[in-house]
Amino acid sequence: MFTGLIEERGTITAIEQQPDAVRLTVSGVKALQGAQQGDSIAVSGVCLTVVEHDATSFTADVMEQTLAMSTMRNATVGLAVNLERAAELGSRLGGHIVQGHVDGTAEVLSITPSEDWTVVRFGLSRELAPLLVDKGSITVDGVSLTVSTISAPSEASQWFEVSLIPETLAVTTLGLRSVGDTVNLETDIIARQVARMLAFLPQQNAGA
Repeated sequence: MFTGLIEERGTITAIEQQPDAVRLTVSGVKALQGAQQGDSIAVSGVCLTVVEHDATSFTADVMEQTLAMSTMRNATVGLAVNLERAAELGSRLGGHIVQGHVDGTAEVLSITPSEDWTVVRFGLSRELAPLLVDKGSITVDGVSLTVSTISAPSEASQWFEVSLIPETLAVTTLGLRSVGDTVNLETDIIARQVARMLAFLPQQNAGA
C-alpha cells in the first residue's frame, strides 16, 4: 500500500525487453533507503517489485497487463518518474490509500497557471468517470490529489480538474507535463468496491 505522497523523482536508466515483460532499471536515492529484494516501489503510480538493486538504482519487471493499462508501454530511457516506497504500518497516512494498481490513463487537456496554483484538466474515459466525485481523491502518476472540478454526467466528453500547488509541481513529474501528455490514473478503492457491489444488485434482485 502507498499514500500518494511522492518521495522523489527518479529516472529510467535502462529498458530490457523480455519475452512477456519489460525489465526497467530506475535510478533513485531516497526511495532505495532500506530497500530489499522483493520490496514494492511505486513508479509513477505503478506498483513494481524490486528484483535487483544497489545504492542508487533498482530493477523491476513490468508485466504485459501493466504495460497495456499504463503509460509504462511508452517508457523511454531518460524518462522522469515519481517514486514512493510502500507505506509503513503505524506511519501517518498523509495522502489516501493507494494500491499502485493503475485503472487506466488520461490525457492532459489543458494547463492553466495562476499566481498560487496551477489548474490541470484531464480527459476521463466513460468507464472511469463514475468512480470520481467532486472533492474526492484521485491518484495521478502516483500523486495523491483532490478532484477540484468534474464534468457533469450528461457531458459527451468526461473530464476532471486538479489544482496543483508549486510544491507538487516542483517535486513530482506533474510539473513536467504538457498538453497532450498521458498520465496514469488510479481511482479510489472505496469507489471501485461500491461500483462492483452495485453491479451485482440486478442479478440479486432478479433471483429474489
